[in-house]
Amino acid sequence: MSEAFKSGFVAIVGRPNVGKSTLLNQMIGEKIAIMSPKAQTTRNKIQGIYTTDEGQIVFIDTPGIHKPQNGLGDFMMKTANSALHEADMIWFVVNADEPRGGGDDYIINRLKDVETPVYLVINKVDLVQPQEVLPMIADYQAQMDFAEIFPISARTGDNVQALIDTTMDQMEAGPQYYPEDQITDHPERFIMAELIREKVLQLTRQEVPHSVAVVIDSIAREANEKLHVQATIVVERPSQKNIIIGKGGSMIKEIGTRARKDIERLLGSKVYLELWVKVEDRWRDKPQALQSYGYKEDADV
Repeated sequence: MSEAFKSGFVAIVGRPNVGKSTLLNQMIGEKIAIMSPKAQTTRNKIQGIYTTDEGQIVFIDTPGIHKPQNGLGDFMMKTANSALHEADMIWFVVNADEPRGGGDDYIINRLKDVETPVYLVINKVDLVQPQEVLPMIADYQAQMDFAEIFPISARTGDNVQALIDTTMDQMEAGPQYYPEDQITDHPERFIMAELIREKVLQLTRQEVPHSVAVVIDSIAREANEKLHVQATIVVERPSQKNIIIGKGGSMIKEIGTRARKDIERLLGSKVYLELWVKVEDRWRDKPQALQSYGYKEDADV
């Protein structure tokens, strides 16, 4: 290569449900961040790795910034805020089909305190008419001086590659942090648990709020080379357990069937997925439970 290899970290921030995880998956080409119509789906910093001959960008998909209501919410906000200080660049994602609101203003005020370059990424432009985007751009420009502004559609991929290319151009010379074929720094257990939680959120809709955690209890390879995965879905109330199990076990069977297909695609192997449901009252406010279910704060946060 004639030019120096470039690398850097990009934090993706925004209000809940603006499509940050969809954008990450679109860029990486694999599902590493779960998607749901519900807000606050992402709870940890999901790192996606994009590598070319020119360089490597490590994307940090943060939880949607919101006012925390419990211990889990506090963890999510510490996670999102720490990413602002770890990154070489920040993508602030907003919805094209929603006017700027108090949540966006809160994030903008936080971004004004960082020296990191900030790109405004206006997502979901496929849901509006082109002439509706220009007034939105003018409105946001009046609030803050953004380094770049990109209208995109994470769902269709429109203008996403241009966003990535411009970001890569702005990166400084640096090392290749991860092997070129690695797409995330999270272990397979984490991704498997997230895929199961995604199916719970998608299938139960508003019946079960975000009081759901998933723990992978064991992974074993059987004699027939099929992987036997045992996982526990944790909820806060017996009524939620009943909903997840469903009449005659119908709901948990559907959750398992859909999750198994995604896990098989992830691992490239046949999987036997065994799910259990456990009730732990108010686990989101218990520090020990948060640690047990994978919500651990970084040592340097």
